[in-house]
Amino acid sequence: MIIAKFLHILGFTVWVGGMFFAHNALRPVAAVTLEPPQRLTLLAGVFTKFFTWVWISIALVFGSGMVMMALVGKPPVSVTLMFVLGVIMMLIFAHIFFAPYRRLKRAVAAQDWPAGAAAMATIRKLVGINLALGLATITVATLGPLLR
Repeated sequence: MIIAKFLHILGFTVWVGGMFFAHNALRPVAAVTLEPPQRLTLLAGVFTKFFTWVWISIALVFGSGMVMMALVGKPPVSVTLMFVLGVIMMLIFAHIFFAPYRRLKRAVAAQDWPAGAAAMATIRKLVGINLALGLATITVATLGPLLR
């Protein structure tokens, strides 16, 4: 159980921490210091690296979460809520990856900066939603045991 818990926390830390950094530090600075061609090229490259880590994080979080839930038996409400929030986050990420991120990469390759900016705006909104869900999940994980 301790290894599953470690992998769970590791995966979630990488994912939510990366979203926090990208959403609240990297993108805002890039938006005011770089022109669209440089900004969109940078962000597409950063996402290529980061999204690989998100897929790994999802595998760790989902796999370790399933192991821990199986070991607990009937999960408490807080664990069920964490599971639901996590699945919603995973589905939102899959949408980001397979839709607006692909549009961003195509736009950058074609040097279509308006299309790239539109894709980036969608990614930013969805990452903001996922970040809020991730922080809510951390809150449930931290405070959930107090509700038992």
